[in-house]
Amino acid sequence: MYSNTENSKLNSFLHFLILTLGALIMAININTFVTYGDLFPGGFTGLTVLIQRIADKYFSLMIPFSAINMPLNCAAAILGFKFIGKKFTIYSLYIIILSSLLTDLLPKYAVTYDILLITLFGAVMQAIGMTLCLRAEACSGGTDFISLYLSEMKGIDAWNYIFAFNVCLYIIGGVLFGFDKAMYSIIYQFAITQLLNVMNKRYQKHTLWIVTESPDDVYLTIHNNTHHGATLFKGKGFYMGKEQNVVYSVVNSDEVSKLTKTILELDPHAFINSIKTDNVYGNFYNRPKE
Repeated sequence: MYSNTENSKLNSFLHFLILTLGALIMAININTFVTYGDLFPGGFTGLTVLIQRIADKYFSLMIPFSAINMPLNCAAAILGFKFIGKKFTIYSLYIIILSSLLTDLLPKYAVTYDILLITLFGAVMQAIGMTLCLRAEACSGGTDFISLYLSEMKGIDAWNYIFAFNVCLYIIGGVLFGFDKAMYSIIYQFAITQLLNVMNKRYQKHTLWIVTESPDDVYLTIHNNTHHGATLFKGKGFYMGKEQNVVYSVVNSDEVSKLTKTILELDPHAFINSIKTDNVYGNFYNRPKE
């Protein structure tokens, strides 16, 4: 049997192992698909790559990736440390520093020269690396800090601002290095976004409608497992002509599977309808970042 201390050390080791793997995958992606496809990733990583290529082409300067990417992320990291969560920011800084250094240290290697394959498989690699970071309670830095700050602290949808930043990035890259690369970069970024939506469900929401004979127990199950609230409706089942209890709640999508399993164990005759929810306004509980 492991003691609590040993379990804690094991969990910490596994946590940093996942973060390290995520950083490694993202660094390999930059040195293979992004480099040989002349792509411009979104966010601060894309800005770093753009500055590197401008310095190389117009000033014959070879600036290390880490020398640009790490300073760019400093201001955003301060924002994260102050307003989002200290542990979350420390983990994210670990990702930023490690992936930046690995990008400089690892060799560059061309897997393929087919630009479409580069775009699609590069997007897959980046999405996997980012998902590992998100699952380990971290982000890849830069605009992610800003996006989280605006959405969670200010209640502002940051998507349009990040999109505008990336559009400016692609326009500058297109003017200086060719619009074909900029357009493939847009496809690359779009594919990453779609893959992240599939692989990472923490920031997606589902509405649950639960018909049950044990509404109080169902509510306690929802509250104890997710900290979300619920509303009780009274209805009538037409088939049996009986009064029915309908519990309504909105939860994070990654909580749905475990929650429905627990509710059905509690009430095997419960009827649960889970609906994907695009927008929620009001007092919705978000798990705090440490």
